[in-house]
Amino acid sequence: MKSLFAALALVCCMTGASAQDRVVYHVADTAGQALGGLRNVGNHLDTDPSAQITVVTHAQGVDFLMHDAKDRNGNPYEITVQQLVKRGVRFEICEITLKNRNLKKEQFIEEAKFTPSGVVRLAKLQKEGYAYIRP
Repeated sequence: MKSLFAALALVCCMTGASAQDRVVYHVADTAGQALGGLRNVGNHLDTDPSAQITVVTHAQGVDFLMHDAKDRNGNPYEITVQQLVKRGVRFEICEITLKNRNLKKEQFIEEAKFTPSGVVRLAKLQKEGYAYIRP
């Protein structure tokens, strides 16, 4: 009986050690968060390539996912977003923001996905065990 409990404990420890980190990055302001946030996500994956990362955007945070959006250095955000999507990152845009700002889905790059509510999505991901980071 003791060996059964020891085996179960070992399996539980091994499972926890190999569990994939799940992280949600929250971007609500393109000017103040997007450039640094994208850099953080890239650095995160450089250190932990198996991390499962979702970036949830709302309010002015959706702007970096629009066609032709550029950072303060004049570099297009789209290239960095495409590179991160290839590494498994998911980018989500709040549909309430679209409605409130009179924006259309067609204004956004194809790598961006949509969620009915950015705030609700953040809460659900945290409930599912995602760590929350607001760059």
